[in-house]
Amino acid sequence: MTTTDLAPIAVRAAAPAEVPLPTGTDGLTWRPLTRDDVPALARLVTAVEDADEAPYRTSAEEIDDEFDGDWKDHARDTIAGVDDDGVIRAYARANQPPGDTRVVRVFLDGAVDPAWRGRGIGRQVLAWETARGRQLLAASGKELPARLAVFLHDNADAAIRLVRAGGFTPARFYAEMRRPLDVELPPIEVPDGLRIVPWTPELDEQVRLAHNEAFADHWGSEPRTAQEWVQGRSMFAPTWSFAAIDDATGEVAGYLLSARFEHDWPLLGYKAGYTDLLGVRRAWRGRRLGSALLATVMAAYRADGMDMAELGVDTANQSGAHRLYEGLGYSVFHSSTMFSIEL
Repeated sequence: MTTTDLAPIAVRAAAPAEVPLPTGTDGLTWRPLTRDDVPALARLVTAVEDADEAPYRTSAEEIDDEFDGDWKDHARDTIAGVDDDGVIRAYARANQPPGDTRVVRVFLDGAVDPAWRGRGIGRQVLAWETARGRQLLAASGKELPARLAVFLHDNADAAIRLVRAGGFTPARFYAEMRRPLDVELPPIEVPDGLRIVPWTPELDEQVRLAHNEAFADHWGSEPRTAQEWVQGRSMFAPTWSFAAIDDATGEVAGYLLSARFEHDWPLLGYKAGYTDLLGVRRAWRGRRLGSALLATVMAAYRADGMDMAELGVDTANQSGAHRLYEGLGYSVFHSSTMFSIEL
């Protein structure tokens, strides 16, 4: 057995047997989050995003989505710091997706009310998240390389300092891109033998499998189980989503799924359609199918009165996605970073 083989076992052996609740947080008591907390949690998250000048706002519907998934143990994987008036002033969550096959990952998420910052609460919350994350890695039973990950937008200076001090380092960089729709759109040039059709529930399982295949060679991507795939769809926009079908085989060759973040439009100052997932299976690459799917959705966005088309991209993506988007008129307007501890 090699040193590499031993590493994941050592990580799991180092997981704490117990994860104590934060201490030294005078004025707060700690308990798990429940679905009943969604309105209060939404207010806290909005206050944090306001203070950190995030380019988006997380809706209550999106927060409610996080309670979906029977693999999650909210009683053990979440905490809320509640003041004497019953107001949530801090929270933390840890999530280990069940479909991981190459790297077992735990995603950490948490925040402190801006009015309660500077009291050491953030350090306590991060310590709890990290310890619970290690427990989840051990509980996965998967002897694989492991990762604790935190996503932060690049305006969140206080949170970035906190995670760096907690041992997390930048691992991947992401850009949000947009393209105006009041200028000439690219032509829709569908490759021979393929046709682009609207997404339907009947196609969804094929699209999931196509996505798992298309992203198998992308850094940080892991297969999504059927339950993971449908979790978190409150913002899903089916009328702005499409699949490319191979006429000869009936297979899904590529797909584009959109989201509608209507609650962000007042903050942005414009209306936008958001391309959430875009993929082309390897056998159909090199034929500009991705361009055809994007041209199709741009036309759909504009037909529904949108001002902008938006999407996110991994800036180190080896598929050339960044160049594709730039060639279609998209430009970067914001960035974010994934910080990680690689185990």
